[in-house]
Amino acid sequence: MKGLAIIIFIFFQLWSVAYGADGEFAVSNIPADILEHANVIKRMEEIRFDLDNVSKPKMYKKYVLTILNDNGDNDAVFSESYSKFREIASIDGVLYDDKGKKIRSLKKDEIKDLSGVGQEDLIDDHRVKQHSFYCKTYPYTVEYEFEIKYNTSAFFPYWIPQEGYYFGVQQSSISIIFPKSYTIRYKALNYSGEPEKSESHGNNVYSWRVKNLKPIEKEYAAPSWYNLTTFVLFGPSDFQMDNYQGSMSTWKAWGNFIIALTQNRDVLPDNIKKDVHQLTDGLKDTRQKIKVLYEYLQKNTRYISVQIGIGGWQPFDANYVASKKYGDCKALSNYMRALLKEAGIPSYYALIEAGEGEDDIIIDFPSPQFNHATLCVPVGKDSIWLECTSQTKAPGYIGAFTGNRHALLICENDSKIVSTTKYGMNENLMVRKIDGAVDSAGKLNFYCSTKMKGMQQDDIHERINYYSKEKMMEYLKQTIDLPTYDVVKFDYKEDKEIVPTLSETLEITATDYAQVSGKRLFIIPNIVNRIGTKLKMDDTRKYPIEFSAGYRDIDSIEIKIPAGYEPESIPEDLKLESKFGKYVRTTKVLPDKIVYYRLHERDASRFPATDYADLVKFYEQMYKADRSKVVLVKK
Repeated sequence: MKGLAIIIFIFFQLWSVAYGADGEFAVSNIPADILEHANVIKRMEEIRFDLDNVSKPKMYKKYVLTILNDNGDNDAVFSESYSKFREIASIDGVLYDDKGKKIRSLKKDEIKDLSGVGQEDLIDDHRVKQHSFYCKTYPYTVEYEFEIKYNTSAFFPYWIPQEGYYFGVQQSSISIIFPKSYTIRYKALNYSGEPEKSESHGNNVYSWRVKNLKPIEKEYAAPSWYNLTTFVLFGPSDFQMDNYQGSMSTWKAWGNFIIALTQNRDVLPDNIKKDVHQLTDGLKDTRQKIKVLYEYLQKNTRYISVQIGIGGWQPFDANYVASKKYGDCKALSNYMRALLKEAGIPSYYALIEAGEGEDDIIIDFPSPQFNHATLCVPVGKDSIWLECTSQTKAPGYIGAFTGNRHALLICENDSKIVSTTKYGMNENLMVRKIDGAVDSAGKLNFYCSTKMKGMQQDDIHERINYYSKEKMMEYLKQTIDLPTYDVVKFDYKEDKEIVPTLSETLEITATDYAQVSGKRLFIIPNIVNRIGTKLKMDDTRKYPIEFSAGYRDIDSIEIKIPAGYEPESIPEDLKLESKFGKYVRTTKVLPDKIVYYRLHERDASRFPATDYADLVKFYEQMYKADRSKVVLVKK
């Protein structure tokens, strides 16, 4: 009887676990204040980075996410990269329902092993382990636990508990375990206080923890993500990568490591040296020599990434690029440096975080915050930056890809953070002239001539250099802000100066452009360049307003009107000048045409959150002004 009682007791215990009270990760256990505005809730996260063996660190990570709706599905996918320097030792996963009951575990054969590179990569040892439970019954919860083993001490994790907007956190922690003889470096943003400090098995342990972080709602023109939420960046002092020793204690020390990787890799073969001298020996102007050699690089090489092991950091030598006619950003920048050196022009290899819209680096914390290599050429008091991976950019123009940010300039025992080229509203200029005619049925035919300069031409420059004519026509027929229109023809010309200008000419027919009502025609004279942002008033704005780049738009428009019409209503001229920029609009109706002028300019700037109400009003005024109508009535 006693044995039977024990069996019955065990049965009911198991039954209660399976069918009784909700589990630990039940949605009902989430505090209400972090559920509001959330797509994802991080229930728990534990990260341990163990430097007990400094040359071969290990990282253990376990996290649990509750996915509340389909906007959070991407966060539910497990994805971790691996390479020669980074091995994924183990992966485990569990799927739970809304009550925190286990549905099933990850099966090893469900883990995908994918290439971690793009189409422009020729050889690369970076790969990705990926897994998804593909659950669509909301809410659901995923748990993942894995371990990473490193073969270098150059890469430290960072800690950012909130991984995006509408992402709440119940609890998250990270601990760094390191020998007492080792110096750990960290930079904490939006974290109050110092880390908890303890000891374990003779090592130091530093820990950071957060609880109950409410989701952050997306706000217009908010600063970089790491300025909005808790973020701790870690970096080594001394480290090893393959047979190279380095230090990141200062930018100078970090630069010396990069110099060691590039040492004696700028020797050109004799045939390329001969080309350099044939191209430049007859030129006296240094800028002209730079231009000629940059165009030589563009014509004779192309970008393909070849990164295996240390090759992810070390450029292939100049002879390799000369013979293969290709290279990645590091190899091509190093090759261009060798070409300039042969012409007697010094230049400097530089590391940067590249990409339009990418955050700038944290300049007071030396660490590998970079994803790209480029080249800087000092000319007098100026610096010419060369994007060596582009076969189409103007010499010296870097645009939104690497402009308006900081780079690590690699100099012998003097590496330092410098600013790249700044592009403001004087450089980012767009001047448009439109000549059109509207008939009594509302049909508008017009010619549009636009000169785009600086960052204003970046997008179109990429498209016309990589799109076919057919694809470009398809793009134009989908992106112009007109209700019904047809692009009759188009043409583009580029002026590749150090701040390039791209000229666009379009011929367009827009049916039903003007509204017809009895004897009246309602015409919006601002045909294609209207403010599309209509901001909502928000009394709870939390974060500063930040405009990362300035620009200036100038539109001049003339629209011929059908005979027999006279103006019944003409918008009043408007001039707005505020801290947020300048807006001018004038409208005149002559006997045979409407003459319209518009100016809008804004510079890179930052404003406190308390200015948001004024910004809403400013945008509302521009939004209405851009859509103001001229009313013509038939005599």
